Amino acid sequence: MLLEVRNLVKEFGGLRAIDNLSFDVKEGEILGIIGPNGSGKTTLFNLLTGFLPTTSGKIFFKENLITGLPTHVIAQQGIGRTFQTTRIFVDQTVLNNLMIGLVSKTKHSIWDALMRRGMTKREEQRLLKRCEEIIKFVELEEKAYHFAGELGQEEQKRLAIGIAITTEPKLLLLDEPTGGINIEEINRLTDIIRKIYNKGITICLIEHKMKLVMELCERIMVLNFGTKIAEGTPQEVKNNEAAIKAYLGEEYAA
Repeated sequence: MLLEVRNLVKEFGGLRAIDNLSFDVKEGEILGIIGPNGSGKTTLFNLLTGFLPTTSGKIFFKENLITGLPTHVIAQQGIGRTFQTTRIFVDQTVLNNLMIGLVSKTKHSIWDALMRRGMTKREEQRLLKRCEEIIKFVELEEKAYHFAGELGQEEQKRLAIGIAITTEPKLLLLDEPTGGINIEEINRLTDIIRKIYNKGITICLIEHKMKLVMELCERIMVLNFGTKIAEGTPQEVKNNEAAIKAYLGEEYAA
């Protein structure tokens, strides 16, 4: 298994947001995580990536215990992520945003990345080449020197995905990548997610658009109140009474 989560608990005061959750992510799959608002999906991503400390339980990545490690160390281990609210440097160019994303793989600071300072010429050229490859991959070539704040919402989401894959993760966590965008834009983002998957990157996806989840994901986990209530193939989840009652609705009933 690429990722193993065992008996994970997260409490906020008296509220248990993640409740004794155990699951695995297999190498080379796309796992969808669905559930109602407040079911613990984003909290789970924050625990997996070290943005929140766990209350109890263990997280293993490539058989190594990563529970409690700092976020940058987890990223260096091979886990990348995006956020539900797109996190980019709006006053920097697309290229500089990607350079900053590469910093975690080098000994340099963000300021060094922006000023191209403290790097050998060879290292600077290597980093620039990698950024240019990613810009092409996420189809933002024409916007490379535009400020990120000038991009449309869907373009910003592509940039955020580009930043997440700068470190060449083994596992990519996508938190509602298609939130707030239209059908045509969703198709473009879906194509990019498939391209990432075809490069051998395992994907774990939080998403509310069920048509996309059912078409894209090989396996789906359903959360409710921080607990796993269903897990299986799209067809198995579509026919699961607990999933239908908690989230999917009667249109998915067999």
